[in-house]
Amino acid sequence: MSDIKNLLDIMRALRDPDTGCPWDLEQDFRSIYPYTIEEAYEVADAIDRRAWLELRDELGDLLLQVVFHAQMADEQGLFDFAAVVESIAAKLVRRHPHVFEGVPLADAATQRAAWAEHKRAERAGAGDDGVLGGVARALPALMRAEKLGARAAGVGFDWPDADGVRAKVVEELAELDEARASGDAAAIAEELGDLLFANAQLARRLGIDPEDALRAANDKFARRFRALERSLAAAGEDWANLSIDEMEARWQRVKREAAS
Repeated sequence: MSDIKNLLDIMRALRDPDTGCPWDLEQDFRSIYPYTIEEAYEVADAIDRRAWLELRDELGDLLLQVVFHAQMADEQGLFDFAAVVESIAAKLVRRHPHVFEGVPLADAATQRAAWAEHKRAERAGAGDDGVLGGVARALPALMRAEKLGARAAGVGFDWPDADGVRAKVVEELAELDEARASGDAAAIAEELGDLLFANAQLARRLGIDPEDALRAANDKFARRFRALERSLAAAGEDWANLSIDEMEARWQRVKREAAS
């Protein structure tokens, strides 16, 4: 607790109106929250790379974000860090009656169902009891699409199988082509959004996290593109002197070499 107190004291000093840091004093909830999201992703990246010392540091950076928000809330008389801790502690106890109240659960699947029911009851108590309640708009769009689809599927609003979703993807692609033919920019953007949403549902029905799948695809593209850059440099070639067909031929070569 002394370590936490030290961190809270440092944050309080940074926000001191007379002697604090000008940059820290300029911040508010809205200006800080992009950093909060960024730090959460850096935690995930460290875990993906199994970079455990980096994970320690990134968790510290993420904790700083919690402390920063709590300090600003305290300044406005909203709540303080202790209230944040009390809130999550109470929630964990409330959602784990099998641990803290001796209520038996058969298995992990039963626990997941009970957890979902606890969350639903909490949303209802907060006046947000709709099926889609609690799916935050600030989530990454692909992640939110998957969660919205999963919520709807929970009440039976879903395709019968992955083939049904695939057919929907094909349908949305055709509608995108129609919008492109019309030249209507707003319609093109809308249909592209529908296509991306349908692809997120296809991933869900295939049991694949769409964020993880796209992250892996991003990494694969970056890895292959860097290999292409190295091959061009080794051959003394320049992008400006290559046609699109030549670029494609070299790209296919890089893919074959990566697969071999």
